[in-house]
Amino acid sequence: MTEPLLQLKNVVVKVNRHTPEELQILNHLNLTINQGDFITVLGSNGAGKSTLFNAIGGDLAIDGGQIKLRGQEISRESVEKRTRFLSRVFQDPKLGTAPRMTVAENLLLAEKRGQHRGLLPRQLKRQLPRYRELTAAMHNGLDERLNTATGNLSGGQRQALSFLMATLERPELLLLDEHTAALDPKTSDALMTLTNQRVQEEKLTCLMITHHLEDALTYGNRLIVLHHGQVTYDVSGAEKQALTTERLYEFFKEIE
Repeated sequence: MTEPLLQLKNVVVKVNRHTPEELQILNHLNLTINQGDFITVLGSNGAGKSTLFNAIGGDLAIDGGQIKLRGQEISRESVEKRTRFLSRVFQDPKLGTAPRMTVAENLLLAEKRGQHRGLLPRQLKRQLPRYRELTAAMHNGLDERLNTATGNLSGGQRQALSFLMATLERPELLLLDEHTAALDPKTSDALMTLTNQRVQEEKLTCLMITHHLEDALTYGNRLIVLHHGQVTYDVSGAEKQALTTERLYEFFKEIE
């Protein structure tokens, strides 16, 4: 049997530690992520979705349990060390890109993740044809703005760039934290189509938080629901394909 890519075992995360307001966000959460999984993550506000991503990414220290990458404990590793296997796209298009740098410079930065980040103009010029081809796949005019400062892009273009940067070096694990939520419906649909295409073509392992039940049903091979800091529902394969929005609504009513 193939070893899981990532395992969370009895993971506990608390906030406001050692105060009367102490709150346990992740409550002995268990989750196994296998190579090639595309998992959509649902849950009401406060269920622990973003906390789960922050624990995996190292932005939040865990108070108990273990996080293992291919069987090796990584719970105490820094955010920087985890970037060797992990990329993340946030809900806010302003996060994940350097606003004063051009589109091309941001892409070159992404290619140098984990390396010395000196920007050599000659290297940048050499990469421009490839970057133009990459960004043309977005179908949103990004390929015509390679020399534009990222801060001057539209929200949709900036989020598309963030997604490209996150997947450029094919991460072992991709975390999509409601990455289409801040976009208009047309732009959101276009980015979701591109996301699915890239995940499938590159055979990426991906977790995607979404509030759109239709997206959770349409995309991915697996769907999980978080409730009170635990995975309360985990469905895949034919069982996921047979799910309907009505059944999901019923499930959420049952756990409220």
